[in-house]
This record gives sequence, C-alpha cells and structure tokens, in this order.
Amino acid sequence: MAVKLRLRRMGKKKQPFYRIVAADNRAPRDGRFIELIGTYNPIAQPHTVEVKEDRVFYWLKNGAQPTRTVQNLLSRIGLWMKWDMTKRGVDEKKIAEELAKWELVQKEKQKRLEEKAKLKKEAKKKAKEESAAAPETVEEVKAEAPVQEEAPAAAEAETQSAEPAAASENVVEETAEKQEEPEVQESEEEKTS
Repeated sequence: MAVKLRLRRMGKKKQPFYRIVAADNRAPRDGRFIELIGTYNPIAQPHTVEVKEDRVFYWLKNGAQPTRTVQNLLSRIGLWMKWDMTKRGVDEKKIAEELAKWELVQKEKQKRLEEKAKLKKEAKKKAKEESAAAPETVEEVKAEAPVQEEAPAAAEAETQSAEPAAASENVVEETAEKQEEPEVQESEEEKTS
C-alpha cells in the first residue's frame, strides 16, 4: 500500500481548512485516511501550520511521499530541511545549529514583511486623505470653469454657424464655374469648324 502525506479539505464554502493526513494514495481526497498528522489554515494571517513532528518523520521513514503542497508546508516550518539533513546522516548538533540559523532568517523575513505592510497601510491612508481633500478643490474649479467656458462656447458657435454658410457659398460658386466652362469649349469648337 502506497502512502501519501496530503491535505484533506475541511471547513465551509469559501472558508477552507485542511488536515494533513497520511492516506492511501488510492483513497479519495476527503475520504478515508490512516492517520491525522496536522492542520493547515490558509485563512488566518499569517497562515498557520501545526504538525506532529514525530509522526511526520515516522511516515517519511516508512516511505510515505508528501504531495508538493504538503512538502512546501513542511519546508515553511523547517521540517523538510530537518528531514533532508537527517536522511543525509548529518549530526544532531549540526542540525540544531542550522535550524537556529533558519529560524533567525525567518524572523527577520517576518519583520520585513510587517514593516512593508505597515508602510503600505500608511501610504494608503495618506492617499485617502489627499483624495478626500482633492474633490473639494476640483468642485470649486468646476464651479468657476463653466462661467469661463460659456463665453468661448458662444463664440465658437457663431464661428461654426458662419463657416457652414461660407462653405455652401463656395460650393455654389464652384458648380457655377464648372457649368460655364463647357459652354466656352463648345463655342471654341464652333469657331474652328
């Protein structure tokens, strides 16, 4: 029987909550499982992963294959790195040192993310305050602008109405000239004959 470490979906619609289980790879996703190993909550901020470390190592030693998602979750909490070093035969002291370094890096990373989120929140707040102040000035400008635009609009309307009249006169003159030209040609033909 091939065993996989995988997620089993729990929770309501649009509120997923997963259990990390050891299950036969032929069993359905939410079906029968052998053992509950831990939980994963993607809704919480930050995501929470709780795992029984000894049971994970037990199943990994007995040949259970984690899915990619479970492997990523284990690496997020440092268990996959610990398993990899154990599998390679690294000394326990060396493993403890590496995990301590890894935890420091993770804490620094978390601090950076929190600072970045805080700065983003402050910038959003400032933008909101500025946008609240900006519409008042825009409304004042809009109130003043129509008075100024009415005079140019009237002048434009006069020029536009004058232009079509002038254009129609030009068209009439051109057609009259064209009609006169053929008559001139006919009279020249009569003279030559």
